Amino acid sequence: MMRRYLMLLAGLLGASVLAAQEAGGNQQTQLMLQQYQKLFKVYRDVAALYVDEVDMAPLVESAITAMLEELDPHSAYIGAEEMEDVQASFDGEFSGIGVEFSLLRDTIVVANTIAGGPSEQVGVLPNDRIVRIDTLDAVGMRMADVPRYLRGPRGTKVAVEVVRHGVPGRLHFVITRDRIPLNTVDASYMAAEGIGYIKINRFGRTTMSEFMEAYRDLGRCKGLILDLRGNGGGLLQQAILLAEFFLPGGSAIVSTEGRAVSPTRFEARGGEKYRGNLVVLIDESSASASEIVSGAVQDWDRGVIVGRQSFGKGLVQRQIPLGDGSTVRITVARYHTPSGRVIQRPYENGNRREYYLDHLRRYDDRVRDSLDAGAPLYETLRTHRTVRGGGGIAPDVVVRKDTTGYTNYYAELVRRGVVNEYALSCLDARREELKRLYPDFAAFAAGFEPSQQMLDELVTLGCERGVAYNDSEYLESESFMRLQLKALLGQRLYGNGAFYRVMNEGRTGSYSEAVEILRNWESRGRLLLDIRN
Repeated sequence: MMRRYLMLLAGLLGASVLAAQEAGGNQQTQLMLQQYQKLFKVYRDVAALYVDEVDMAPLVESAITAMLEELDPHSAYIGAEEMEDVQASFDGEFSGIGVEFSLLRDTIVVANTIAGGPSEQVGVLPNDRIVRIDTLDAVGMRMADVPRYLRGPRGTKVAVEVVRHGVPGRLHFVITRDRIPLNTVDASYMAAEGIGYIKINRFGRTTMSEFMEAYRDLGRCKGLILDLRGNGGGLLQQAILLAEFFLPGGSAIVSTEGRAVSPTRFEARGGEKYRGNLVVLIDESSASASEIVSGAVQDWDRGVIVGRQSFGKGLVQRQIPLGDGSTVRITVARYHTPSGRVIQRPYENGNRREYYLDHLRRYDDRVRDSLDAGAPLYETLRTHRTVRGGGGIAPDVVVRKDTTGYTNYYAELVRRGVVNEYALSCLDARREELKRLYPDFAAFAAGFEPSQQMLDELVTLGCERGVAYNDSEYLESESFMRLQLKALLGQRLYGNGAFYRVMNEGRTGSYSEAVEILRNWESRGRLLLDIRN
């Protein structure tokens, strides 16, 4: 088998050599062929001569990974198993049983069931403990392994056994897998009178349809907050569709240029438009497609950008399948905003460590200011305001990161999973009471606050899990702990939108700044955009 495989590789190599020679045997081509031959020879000799039997597949994967790591920071190899999750993220759906779960002391706990999904239909409830999946004991299963057993082709069945609080023995369910949406819009609600809020977590195939549904559900908005904080990007086409919803037809959105690809320019088409006032929120983790949208909005003076400078990921990758489910992403071009700014932050080929350290430094406002010094300046296209280039999108209104309440003590509670564990155990004991007292999110938001007893229980659990109590840091973090605990409980009772609403409205920062700009548009928003009457 190995001999036949090597002969096939040799044949393919020979065909490549012949084709390249016929295309023109210049010096560069000859050099490239020598490298092909060297690579093949090493593979052949290791496979044929090495002292022990060798599994060549992981060696090849390591070689591909190492090769790409010598290039820019975003060219990458994606293995077949990882690629399944990536594809599901882009597609906006996967096939599974429809539960959100956490791992609580080596046991799978159902945090929520997807409304109308397969698990809800058969009677699985939040807080159920999944202890068996088909013939496998699920207790002790790793978090990363759970989806492998719960997901599967649509229409297939999986048997699960659960333990339910207050119910003796085990409950047995047979669940038929179905399509489960992976929503890209996390939250949408009215932030204030006439001011809508929509948060997008990434750009997948369903993003624009989700966004339009959320936008229409809001009703008439004179002002809109588009929250792209933490949005690492995704599909270019969805970013273009979102940008053109805000821009007049014919407006440039983004252009690309690269050595081996033709320059391309994308423009907004006609169709339904949002013509109200607009604020876009970004931060250090807003990247790629998020930067395309925010850059176009800024360059056309269409809205105010609020927050902190974005990541600076402006390289275009082409995804090339390798035939076994794995893929390579190779950078082929760079993005430019309509004013000509390069979105990509500077980097040195092969030095990924420094590239990502530079990103972490941007979380420190003092260091970030020095990193941004000397950046090239550009003009916006309508009012000719000055905007900064040099990588990433610099906000019109910079909001310093609010670190109030962040202490090493609280960070350790989060890292050890204590906060999440406590939220789950709290709902185990209090879910029915909370639902009775607060039948909807509005009642919960207005009437619920974590009690001192709940905080004491959280601290006690932390001690049991090896997190030493620190009195001064506890006092510093206390108000933030209350806020986040309320947000986590709200999320598990009323959905993801509840989490963001509680966190947004409980702290000052980019969100509150956006609301104030839209409330006072004539005196603030128009002034920031330098728009004259």
